[in-house]
Amino acid sequence: MIELKRTNSRDADFQLLIGELDANLREIYDRLMDVYDEHNIIEELDTVVLAYIDGEPVGCGCFKRFNEDAAEIKRMFVRKTSRGQGISGLILAELEAWAKEKGFIVTILETGERNLEALGLYRKSGYSSMPNYGPYVNLKSSFCFRKRL
Repeated sequence: MIELKRTNSRDADFQLLIGELDANLREIYDRLMDVYDEHNIIEELDTVVLAYIDGEPVGCGCFKRFNEDAAEIKRMFVRKTSRGQGISGLILAELEAWAKEKGFIVTILETGERNLEALGLYRKSGYSSMPNYGPYVNLKSSFCFRKRL
């Protein structure tokens, strides 16, 4: 059974999963991660969702305020051994619900062109392409998306 937990960025399970996420992204993108790493720093956030199976952390995601109307989804990850069970969709839906509770009307996010699983998830979850924003404007390997909540 998959359980979700709302927590913060100080949570040890979140820190563990972020280390695995960073290693996974390094496998996919190699040296391109030198450019992306500076955009993946998570400051103190109180909007982290963790997924567990049998008490074991298997996935995470978080969001932060982008502007008055938009929350930016960040650090979505599911361990390779737990993929294909719908966990990422559950995490994303929980993040969206939480952002809506906080008064945001839109979620935005960025993912890379080689992250095919993420691209599929976001499209399947109702996200539409948007122009690259903020630090991703000049990064051709980035794809940005938005969804009205």
